[in-house]
Amino acid sequence: MSRWEPGARERLESAALELFEEQGFAATTVPQITARAGLTTRTFFRYFTDKREVLFGDADVAELAAAYVAEAPASLAAAELVVHCLERLTQERFEGRKEDLRRRRDIVRSDEGLRERNLHKRAAASDALARELAGRGFGTAEATLCAEVGALALFTAIDQWLESGDDRTLFTLVLGVLESLGVVVAGFGAVRTRRS
Repeated sequence: MSRWEPGARERLESAALELFEEQGFAATTVPQITARAGLTTRTFFRYFTDKREVLFGDADVAELAAAYVAEAPASLAAAELVVHCLERLTQERFEGRKEDLRRRRDIVRSDEGLRERNLHKRAAASDALARELAGRGFGTAEATLCAEVGALALFTAIDQWLESGDDRTLFTLVLGVLESLGVVVAGFGAVRTRRS
């Protein structure tokens, strides 16, 4: 086996996903993955810290969100920055990968530890975005709320997108979720007014 075999990461991911689907995540070992891929365990750990990272390591949403805020025009308001990040993120990291992401989502849903890891990744994305917004001078409350709303919109839209059989883009669904959230928040405002 060649030490720097081309396409090793893709072969490892493919083998891991097949095994996770066939025998379950918990029952699958790294040596099984590498045997199926025709590579060594040493090669596996060159690309992944553990077998969970096969599912979660390809797109670090937290790092990307932070980078997108850093690169955005300084004139954008906090909500505009979040939408800017969501548009770039959906186009650059999610579009064109619907079937692959659906497979990964189904595997994550099948394992309690993976579901917990997924929630941790979501929280990390929101926290990173809030830090970047605060670094841009927005107040803590505004930065946190905008980041939480952005993360909620993204992950709600991803679920809708993976379940849909149509050709709408993920970003279109994100915008729809944000619009629905606006209606919900307005409803809470109306409750406060009635209670005053």
